[in-house]
Amino acid sequence: MTHSIEPQDITGLILAGGRGSRMGGVDKGLQNFNGIPLALHTLMRLGPQVETVMVNANRNLSAYESFGASVWPDASADFAGPLSGFLVGLERAETPYVLTVPCDTPRLPLDLAERLAAAMVRENANIAMAAAPETDDQGQTQIRTQPVFCLMKIELSESLVKFTHAGGRKIDAWTAQHNTVVVAFDAPGDDPLAFANVNTLNELQALENAAP
Repeated sequence: MTHSIEPQDITGLILAGGRGSRMGGVDKGLQNFNGIPLALHTLMRLGPQVETVMVNANRNLSAYESFGASVWPDASADFAGPLSGFLVGLERAETPYVLTVPCDTPRLPLDLAERLAAAMVRENANIAMAAAPETDDQGQTQIRTQPVFCLMKIELSESLVKFTHAGGRKIDAWTAQHNTVVVAFDAPGDDPLAFANVNTLNELQALENAAP
């Protein structure tokens, strides 16, 4: 294991390949958040943390390309979920590591890559997964994993191919097969909405109106 993982060792991958079914079928990553597309917010926050950024999208590819990133669709057309995007990143990246983030979290941590990388090195892990406080409908707050925020070694691609070909779809079911370290973003200075994602237009408006 290397003594450290530097930004130039990491390819960022924005996952924008979903169907947006809970948002009426619109392309979620292209919906405006404070006047700028959600995926572009994500790109601007992720870009300085990594060597390069790719986008996994299955429609409106030219719109995503206009952000200045390379864009790759899923290899298959069956919408296997985020793991299809993971596979795109692992197969296309030219760096030793890939960091995946969804397109709909415009407040993702500016030190996401740094903290995941540090934990991966410390624990000699193959995958580092973020976790963050979430409050349920009863007002109870607990730390929950955020499986779409993963830093992983690109040599895991063969494992992921086998898993998805066998019908696997759940991220945490695949990551459980490997040495995975969970990194909590719950320090006093951490943004409680850093991992807030947007599934409906109402949620988008609520996040826009939330205090920075």
